[in-house]
Amino acid sequence: MIDSKKQLETIKRGTVEIIQEGELLKKLEKGRPLRIKAGFDPTAPDIHIGHTVLLEKMRQFQEMGHEVIFLMGDFTGMIGDPSGKSETRKPLTREEVLENAKTYKEQIFKILDPGKTIIDFNSRWMSALKADELVKLASHYTVARMLEREDFKERFTSQSPISIHEFLYPLIQGYDSVELRADVELGGTDQRFNLIVGRELQKAYGQEPQCLVLMPLLEGLDGVKKMSKSLGNYIGINEPAQEMFGKVMSISDGLMFRYYELLSHLSNEGLEALKRDVASGSVHPMTAKEDLAMEITARYWGAEEAGRAKDGFNAVFRKRELPEEMPVFRLEWDEKTVWLPKILKAAGLAGSTSEAQRLIKQGGVKVNDRVVDDPHAGLEKGTYVIKVGKRRFAKIEPA
Repeated sequence: MIDSKKQLETIKRGTVEIIQEGELLKKLEKGRPLRIKAGFDPTAPDIHIGHTVLLEKMRQFQEMGHEVIFLMGDFTGMIGDPSGKSETRKPLTREEVLENAKTYKEQIFKILDPGKTIIDFNSRWMSALKADELVKLASHYTVARMLEREDFKERFTSQSPISIHEFLYPLIQGYDSVELRADVELGGTDQRFNLIVGRELQKAYGQEPQCLVLMPLLEGLDGVKKMSKSLGNYIGINEPAQEMFGKVMSISDGLMFRYYELLSHLSNEGLEALKRDVASGSVHPMTAKEDLAMEITARYWGAEEAGRAKDGFNAVFRKRELPEEMPVFRLEWDEKTVWLPKILKAAGLAGSTSEAQRLIKQGGVKVNDRVVDDPHAGLEKGTYVIKVGKRRFAKIEPA
């Protein structure tokens, strides 16, 4: 295996905290493959690149010869992780969790090596756990310790409800580490409490405690809030190649290196050299960003599709041309004039007419290259090219 100190240097890239670094180095020095655990609750069907920060770190462990366990939290997913929540989450049904789990398995192998990845489900042991065993598990932690969690503390202080089953969540996540005899667990900074519970439960069950590698929560396209579908600042790994490429190109120059550090396969030495070259002016930030967009898009769509996405982006944004492959929507003009927000919704350029009105008011809609800012505007029967934002186009033709 690779030298332990070199491994530690790779592991530390992009991390926020390692608990405990000295312990981890000793584990690495043993020269045996470590059992690396990361848990994912399949609470939604799609993964965005913010989720892949952990997957990329898992990939690094794989390349260093360690045993990676992708743990599907099909049992914990029915409870709902209370981390960072101000109220009790609505539990998912078994059917919803399993349906989401199917899509996860399809998506993660775009990053992880399927031949070196163990997929497990925590229902395998939790569904078989007897009542007396669950009571024993609960006896290893106190209510006082649970209320040390910031989210629980805030809810307790404000007299917001905390359900008993929410206290079980960190215990069950921790018990997963006992069952898997994990050497290392990966998680986001929001999982710190849950991961520490795993360390303490392993001690209680007579095991050597796992080390923790805490990764940051990736900022979304706005560069401020964490990437989230609900905030609309995300890049989905199943999005079309051109949309993915364009979204990466839209991030700020400062955020670009954050994405490089957490998502790129560029070596540490290569990344440091790139930072120096951009700082000195020998490499333009746009060129560096284009390389990043190519790498990320090619990872999910292949080099050929990424190349087409790059050409399409340059045609639209550098040469100010229209994309070659523009969706065509054929509209029934049942009236002399059709309300523009209705057209945007029908053509898939907006999720609703209210969203369309908002985009129009913000000046984000062009019809035949002219900005339309009147939300009451309508179009007479004819052919139009509509552009919404920077990357969405559609050609409207009469049916």
